[in-house]
Amino acid sequence: MPVAITALYSGILALIIVAMGINVTVHRFRYGVMLGDGGQNVLKRMVRIHGNTVENIPLCALLMALYELNGGDKIVLHAAGIALIAGRMLFAGPLWFHDGPSPIRASGVTLTWATTALLAMLNILQLRS
Repeated sequence: MPVAITALYSGILALIIVAMGINVTVHRFRYGVMLGDGGQNVLKRMVRIHGNTVENIPLCALLMALYELNGGDKIVLHAAGIALIAGRMLFAGPLWFHDGPSPIRASGVTLTWATTALLAMLNILQLRS
C-alpha cells in the first residue's frame, strides 16, 4: 500500500531540514567554527533550530506512515502534515532573529507536540479496529 500523503509531507519536511542544515553550515563558515558553537550566540540558535527539527520530524513522519499504512483518514493525514510544517516554522521563525521566550515559538512547539501525540493516539486506536 503506498503512503503518498506521508511521502509528500516527509519530502517537504526533509527539504526544510536540508535548508536549516545549509544555514548552519553558512553560519559555521561565517564565524570560522566547525565544531560546537564557538560561543557565537547566532550560531548556537541556528544549530538548535536545525537540531530541534531533526529531533521531532522523524518520529512524526514514522507515525504518519504507520497511520497511513493502516488505512488512516486522508484528511487527518493532510492536517497533521500541514500542522507539522506550521509548527516547525512557528518554532524556527522567532528563534532565527532573537533569543528568549516567544509566544509564537511556544505555539510552534505546542503544535508539533500536539500533532505527535495525536498521531501516536490514532495509531494506538487503530489497533482496536
